[in-house]
Amino acid sequence: MDQILAWVIGIAVMVVGLAVSIGLHEVGHMVPAKKFGVRVSQYMVGFGPTLWSRTKGETEYGVKAIPLGGYVRMVGMMPPAPDGARRGGGFFGQVIADARDASVSEIRPGEEHRAFYRLSTPKKLVVMLGGPVMNLLIAVVLTFVVLVGIGAQTITTTVGAVSECTPTSTTADGAPVCGEGATPSPAATAGLQAGDEIVEWDGTAVTSWDQLSGMIADSPDQEVPVVVERDGARVPLTVTTADRQVPVVDADGVAKVGADGQPVTETAGFLGVTPTQEYEPLPLSSVPEAVWQQVSGTAALIVTLPARVGDAAVQAFTDEPRSQDSVMSVVGVGRMAVDVVAAEAPLQTTLQYLLSLLAALNVALFVFNLIPLLPLDGGHVVNALYEGAKRTVARLRGLPRPGPADVARMMPVAYVMFVVLVGTGAVLIVADVVDPVRLG
Repeated sequence: MDQILAWVIGIAVMVVGLAVSIGLHEVGHMVPAKKFGVRVSQYMVGFGPTLWSRTKGETEYGVKAIPLGGYVRMVGMMPPAPDGARRGGGFFGQVIADARDASVSEIRPGEEHRAFYRLSTPKKLVVMLGGPVMNLLIAVVLTFVVLVGIGAQTITTTVGAVSECTPTSTTADGAPVCGEGATPSPAATAGLQAGDEIVEWDGTAVTSWDQLSGMIADSPDQEVPVVVERDGARVPLTVTTADRQVPVVDADGVAKVGADGQPVTETAGFLGVTPTQEYEPLPLSSVPEAVWQQVSGTAALIVTLPARVGDAAVQAFTDEPRSQDSVMSVVGVGRMAVDVVAAEAPLQTTLQYLLSLLAALNVALFVFNLIPLLPLDGGHVVNALYEGAKRTVARLRGLPRPGPADVARMMPVAYVMFVVLVGTGAVLIVADVVDPVRLG
């Protein structure tokens, strides 16, 4: 496939997939907010200049130029300053005051009851968790399609190709070499053909490729009766296996080395067939396990994110190679999508990999947005829980009901967090451009 076309397809898939994921994330916030009576003035996918927008009812829906995020503007996210509170000085004091003023200015006269800050704690939690939960649901659906709809590649007992000869040697990476004087392979001599399904070996029913390859290895230089299924009929054949020297490996698959430093080998049978591979749907129970592995792995990655970002920067700007498990930006994920499209693998394989990338991206959005710091959803969740805890304690102690949590006081944290996020994203984007992670 032409490299330019691969770039177009790969980038298009990731941009559309990311935009849809972000859009549904914001839907997860907007729908419950409207259900609870909060006025939602804007629903936007992307940042920067507006490419398209349309107002329906009281909400402006639109798409912006940079598809790296999105937002829903819910009026009254922050309550007004508590009675008697002084307007703080300094930079962060001004940030807090401006945030309160902006929030209060959005509330129309007579619609004070529709402000977000007036919601109960459970309703605030539903609204703020709606976005991340939507990403989790997307990841579950995509994982279901990948594992149950498409399935896992499984080696079958059907012959995909027949070797022309019995190798006389192998290359450094283990590929067989038919040197001068090489004899026809046992499979070719016996008349095995591509498409034959091997159903019996020496009188034993064959149920898997692992079983068959083990029986072949245990039969060096022997005459063995074989039954294959060809065009719906069973065909008996007789093969005379060859023998070859293969490395001895331990339980972990590591080749054993003798006292002389040379690999330890043993004699094994050789037939000369290559199996086919087909996709076999996995059980439904594999979906939650796979999603949990992604969620827990992403959470562990976020815990070590500062160090991982530092490693990516060092690898990008030094001679140290970029590791396969390096943390990436959206640009890096897009480049991987380009690589998998350019590889011209079978359609199922390409589709499966792209859907897996989108599932991983949604898991990242789910976990990352739960970080308990503003401006992320997790920061609003923590504030709602704090507000609910205060009110519960006051009720149990017979005290007056406390007012809403003063979220504006956390704006300095949100400001610093925003700067950190932008800086981290910039470092990773540059690293992904200079020295991207490549498919293994």
